[in-house]
Amino acid sequence: MSKRVVVAGVGMIPFKTPRNAEPYGAMGEQAARKALADAGVDYTSVQQAYVGYVYGDSTSGQAALYGLGQSGIPIMNVNNNCSTGSTALFLARQAIETGAAECVIALGFEQMQRGALGSMWSDRPNAFDRFNDSTKALQGWDNDAPFAAQYFGGAGTAYANKYGVDPKVFAQIAVKARKHAANNPYAVFRDPITVEEVLESPRIFGPLTRLQCCPPTCGAAAAILCSEQFAAAHGLDDSVVIKAQAMTTDFPSTFSGDMLRVVGYDMAKAAADQVYEAAGVGPEDIRVVELHDCFTTNELLTYEGLGFTPEGTAEKFIADGNNTYGGQVVTNPSGGLLSKGHPLGATGLAQCAELVWQLRGQAQGRQVEGVNLALQHNIGLGGAAVVTLYEKVS
Repeated sequence: MSKRVVVAGVGMIPFKTPRNAEPYGAMGEQAARKALADAGVDYTSVQQAYVGYVYGDSTSGQAALYGLGQSGIPIMNVNNNCSTGSTALFLARQAIETGAAECVIALGFEQMQRGALGSMWSDRPNAFDRFNDSTKALQGWDNDAPFAAQYFGGAGTAYANKYGVDPKVFAQIAVKARKHAANNPYAVFRDPITVEEVLESPRIFGPLTRLQCCPPTCGAAAAILCSEQFAAAHGLDDSVVIKAQAMTTDFPSTFSGDMLRVVGYDMAKAAADQVYEAAGVGPEDIRVVELHDCFTTNELLTYEGLGFTPEGTAEKFIADGNNTYGGQVVTNPSGGLLSKGHPLGATGLAQCAELVWQLRGQAQGRQVEGVNLALQHNIGLGGAAVVTLYEKVS
């Protein structure tokens, strides 16, 4: 990176179920105000804004930010499916790094509907047509099952068959998520669950039961990024920086006949490898990670994609407790998407907020001790993967 990018402030509101949530504009404004207050800057100091959401009309970003004032700054609306929030962060980071701006806000929000994700348009080609065709060729199609569960459930089945894994290993991830979420006031689902309860919940597809699928929730999160010079001039906390970041999209291998690749394993691995190389670190240096656990199966695959354990060894990695406190790397101390829910546009920036709090030592009951590096993984099918490495520098 040509210019060090400071994460000067973060803000997040507690996620809620759709029936209990406020409208997107109110949620977005609240998260933005929290990030500005955390950074100690006024909205008038912000020179650009990148706002992410998936289910909303164009210029919803303006509608959310105009509550802070109509300052005339460029506001860019971003939609990249489940990686939308991190895509907004990626663009905000580029603006600072290149010198296009000295202080920017990345904001993400989502006002979700109840139930499984679905397409909003039936009169045009679906962006998932290639993914659907590959999935149908590999495992057929169930018209009664949610499409995302068929992707990730199918990937879990393929992994279990390839490596001889007992499918209940996926359920253990859901149990771990709730244990972590018990200390997170922003998470929706904080009550403990057992492996038996996970396995006995309604079957969705393949090894996936309901308690292994992230629920749709509503929420918002934001981050204020600035240059070191801006931070120094305004007396801002410059202790957390973005050390490296990469975004990838699909490779031909995504559609080459392997369900693990259909769900983005290769693009996630490529993004992580780019980040490790740019930062001069390896997965063995990471002690805390917020990764995209939209389904338990994807969390397991991501352990290997991010290099925390060799391919085919995730079951032992989990059995040894290497994915939680006291182990190799604490995965999703926030409870992850499985416990917070998944307001698509907010997720990536919620991950950012959690990791900044971890690096500052402000994560309270979730705090991972001795953290100087923190990794973020956010993936959206269609597709895009964003991996970000944060560093505590002072």
